[in-house]
Amino acid sequence: MPWLYLIFAIWAEVVGTTALKMSDGFTKFWPSVVTTLAYAVAFYLLAQVLKVIPVGIAYAVWSGLGVASVTIIGLVWFGQKIDLYGYIGIGLIVTGVIVLNTLSKSA
Repeated sequence: MPWLYLIFAIWAEVVGTTALKMSDGFTKFWPSVVTTLAYAVAFYLLAQVLKVIPVGIAYAVWSGLGVASVTIIGLVWFGQKIDLYGYIGIGLIVTGVIVLNTLSKSA
């Protein structure tokens, strides 16, 4: 169950970050509300996850999958550009999360 909570926490953080971009510096009401609520849900769920999963593992998965997800949203939804080194860097982050969760005895 904690891994499912972590996935939902990541999803909420990605929604919050996307809404944060759309809030235009907290000048747009509804995106600002979504940002606040999504981050509250994300941090609540992360706090529950940290009762069971070690903080280093949980945060590595949280940040790695969050970065990759937000980058994809930025590319698709906001038309943001990324260069070759950006793709390589994000690929390394995702690879690190996979290695951590499949090969490491820490997870």
